Amino acid sequence: MMKLSWVWIVIAIAFLQLVTGFLDFNETELSLIEAYDYGVSKLNYNPLMVGLTLITSAGAKGAVCLDGTLPGYHWHRGYGSGANSWLIQLEGGGWCNNVRTCVYRKKTRRGSSTYMEKQIPFTGILSDKAEQNPDFFNWNRVKLRYCDGASFTGDTENKAAKLQFRGQRIWLAAMEDLMSKGMRNAKQALLSGCSAGGLASILHCDEFRNMFPRTSKVKCLSDAGLFLDAVDVSGGRTLRSLYNGVVGLQGVQHNLPRICTIRRDPTSCFFPQNLISNIRTPLFILNAAYDSWQVISSSVN
Repeated sequence: MMKLSWVWIVIAIAFLQLVTGFLDFNETELSLIEAYDYGVSKLNYNPLMVGLTLITSAGAKGAVCLDGTLPGYHWHRGYGSGANSWLIQLEGGGWCNNVRTCVYRKKTRRGSSTYMEKQIPFTGILSDKAEQNPDFFNWNRVKLRYCDGASFTGDTENKAAKLQFRGQRIWLAAMEDLMSKGMRNAKQALLSGCSAGGLASILHCDEFRNMFPRTSKVKCLSDAGLFLDAVDVSGGRTLRSLYNGVVGLQGVQHNLPRICTIRRDPTSCFFPQNLISNIRTPLFILNAAYDSWQVISSSVN
């Protein structure tokens, strides 16, 4: 019995070390789920390369990355039957939940446009190849870069650490800029995102819908963004601990749906499971049954 107890203690310690490693992630660990975002698969041996556009109007609005640099996006203009259709993909890449991890993050492409690639390949749902992306290949396709660390929802600052938590402002500045470039005339629009971007697509879904006329067809897609508030295999709550830090540090609570915050604490309202029943816009959720990180961080089947 004593030996069995020691086995469980060792397992618990190993798990806690894994959790600590996640909470204190480095750049290579920021988004395992996006590991192929900037790679070129055999199917995409000659992918479309799209340049980075900085949002020059964002600075005056205080809509800046963690380090104060301008945010940006990559846009490939639609044509033909897709000229008035828009696909917005919100980039993912984890979160930063304390000053130390955010200070680290601001020196990477996840916290500063200084370090962002000047061009990225458009593959998958962003591909321009009809045989690979038959539904969206000729739409206006936009990838909004992620440089705040709170799924585009924070709005505060830490002057001592020289950190700007302006995800909500970045989101609004980007949408306003794209509207001025023709998105206001969209006949159909899809807001998508992967991982932390998938969470953002849920958080901003109805907000996105309300930017368009009622005659526009608007939907949302969350890819691997349904993170669960559940007990993990060690008996703790890994993700709640992480999200609690994110929400408190980055001023997220002010931008969460009020229909949720009047009944629950702000951290609970950062979890999709407490939001999706009140989302009015058509929302499609795609989550792998064997998402490796969620399997570790949650014991829910």
